[in-house]
Amino acid sequence: MAITNSLISSALAGDTDALSSMNAALAAFDAPRRIEFALQHLPGQTVLSSSFGAPAAVSLHLVTSVSSEIPIVLIDTGYLFPETYRFVDDLAQRLNLRLHISRPELSAAWLEARHGRLWEQDREGLEQYGEITKAEPMRRALQAFSAQTWLSGLRRSQSRSRAKVRALEVHEGRFKMHPIVDRTDRDVGRYLREQELPYHPLWEQGFISIGDWHTTHPLDEAGDAEAARFFGLKRECGLHGLEG
Repeated sequence: MAITNSLISSALAGDTDALSSMNAALAAFDAPRRIEFALQHLPGQTVLSSSFGAPAAVSLHLVTSVSSEIPIVLIDTGYLFPETYRFVDDLAQRLNLRLHISRPELSAAWLEARHGRLWEQDREGLEQYGEITKAEPMRRALQAFSAQTWLSGLRRSQSRSRAKVRALEVHEGRFKMHPIVDRTDRDVGRYLREQELPYHPLWEQGFISIGDWHTTHPLDEAGDAEAARFFGLKRECGLHGLEG
């Protein structure tokens, strides 16, 4: 099925059948073609968000190979690992990224003075923490760029909560595309080797999912991939809205 402008408009307006038709067509596209389609046919400014996690170089390299002008949004919670900040610097220079860093309105110290250590306050505290430090800064970044199309590096194989993610979604009134949604861990490793790109440095220490230092644990310590983040209470940080 051809993806027409009418189909795109209908999907953005909330027509689930139109969105399903678009996803059926996009399933036949490889990642570069999905990115090209987003840039050529989806509305408004396009941005890519990246947590600069373990395999982040894949989506960063794919997207910037199609267009070097796409803004790359990093949400800096103030609690990233030192290795993550150095990894950001490395990839930003290596890939000549147009990097935009968005931060919470409160500093880490002020956040803790006002709310305490939210990540230690069970699931409700984690939800509030994710909203304050990740979701709100991302909304602000999208608004700053007047972005109507948001690219991310989500993949179905990353976790149970992402197993049903589609290549294209509508999120808060804008398109959200996951160009590498169907790539496996083996695909990711192969791409990194072929392009001579690095994993996050903590990957070698057993960290398979890397976020803030206080809620991220190596696999051997967590005992299970789903428990490697947020003490096993949840999997999503709040940025992608995959959990109810």
